[in-house]
Amino acid sequence: MERETYHAPAKCPVCGQVMEVTRLECGRCGSELTGHFAPCRFCALEEKHLQFIEAFLRCRGSIKEVEKELGVSYPTVKNMLEAALAALRLDGPPESPARRKEEKADVLSRLSKGELTVEQAVEELNHLRGGQSHA
Repeated sequence: MERETYHAPAKCPVCGQVMEVTRLECGRCGSELTGHFAPCRFCALEEKHLQFIEAFLRCRGSIKEVEKELGVSYPTVKNMLEAALAALRLDGPPESPARRKEEKADVLSRLSKGELTVEQAVEELNHLRGGQSHA
């Protein structure tokens, strides 16, 4: 019998902090993997943002087509797009690869000087690549 699957909550219903993925299981053979895994950005999105992104992709980015598919106005589609971008933390200006490389080098330099612990450096590097904080 096939099990029903549910959308995993992104935030703890008790304290509101980001939930952490610690166990994965193969639905076919039952193999399990435990550890600390960074969830993908899309996994943490609310259902309304996922539905919008799916519609936007189906419509090949055409706002007019998204308007028709969702039955909403142009300003509403623009607001939904901005909300989805903000939820994915993509609402700022695009970061250049050179800038990101400089920031990574700075973290490693501070680590080598003893200004950061290994854990702090890992945390900062995860943040730079868009990972979730575990603090």
